[in-house]
Amino acid sequence: MADIELYEGERLDEVNERLRLISKNDGLTFGTDAFLLASFIRRQGNAKACELGAGTGIISLLLAARERVSEIVAIEAQGDFAELAQRNVSLNGLSDRIKILNGDVRDITSADMGGEMDIVFTNPPYMRTDSGKRNDSDRKYIARHEVLGGISDFCASAGRLLKHGGKFYCVWRPDRLSELMGAMRDNRLEPKTMVFVHADEESEPSMVLVSATKGGAPSMRIMPPLLLHLADSKNDKSRKMTERAEKIYETMSFYD
Repeated sequence: MADIELYEGERLDEVNERLRLISKNDGLTFGTDAFLLASFIRRQGNAKACELGAGTGIISLLLAARERVSEIVAIEAQGDFAELAQRNVSLNGLSDRIKILNGDVRDITSADMGGEMDIVFTNPPYMRTDSGKRNDSDRKYIARHEVLGGISDFCASAGRLLKHGGKFYCVWRPDRLSELMGAMRDNRLEPKTMVFVHADEESEPSMVLVSATKGGAPSMRIMPPLLLHLADSKNDKSRKMTERAEKIYETMSFYD
C-alpha cells in the first residue's frame, strides 16, 4: 500500500488486513450498511460495475480488494468526496480496478461509462430533505439527504446504465421500502432477492438489502432475516455477534 499525506481534519482507519481508509472527521464514517451491501453483491469476476454515490469509496474498495468484479466506475457528485475517494483508491493500490468519476447520477448515461454495466450498486441518501436536523457539515447532510436526487433518481440511473439482465443492488430503509419497490419497477428493475437486517431478534429491522434484475421476470426470494447480535448481550459493552453475522463478516458474503 502506498503512503499518503493526511490533510487537516482527516484520519486514517484500518478497515481490515487488506484496506486502509482516509475519512473526514466531520464527514461520513464506514458503517455496517456499507459492509453488508458489499457482502450482498454476488461475485461476477468478469463484470463491469458502477457505484452510484461513492462517498469515501469504501464499498468499491471492499469489492475490488476481494476481486468480486473486474472493474468499477464509482460516481460521486460532491467534488471533495470524489477527490477523497480517488486518494483512497491510490492508497490501496486499486487504481487498475476502480475509476472515480465526479458527476451527478441524474445525468450519467451508459455512453459516459463506455458502455452498459453488468452491475450497479448503491447506498443512496435515505432521508428526505424535510426530515431530521441539518448537520453542521454540508457534506454529510448532502450525503445522507436527498439533496442531489432521491431513490427514484438512483433507480432511473441504474435503469439507464444496466444492460438487459444486469443486476442492481441497494441497501435501504425498511420504512421506505414501498418507495424503493415502486422506483425499481418504474425503471424495469425487477426485485429478485431481499433480506431484512435486525440488531437482534427483539428489534425491528434497521435496514433492508434488495437485489433486482433489469428486465427480469416477476419472482422474488425473501432470505431469512439477518440478526447481527445475540439478544442476551444487549447490555454488554461489546455485543456478541450471531454465528451467521460472524460468518458474513469473515467471508464478506451472504452466499458462502
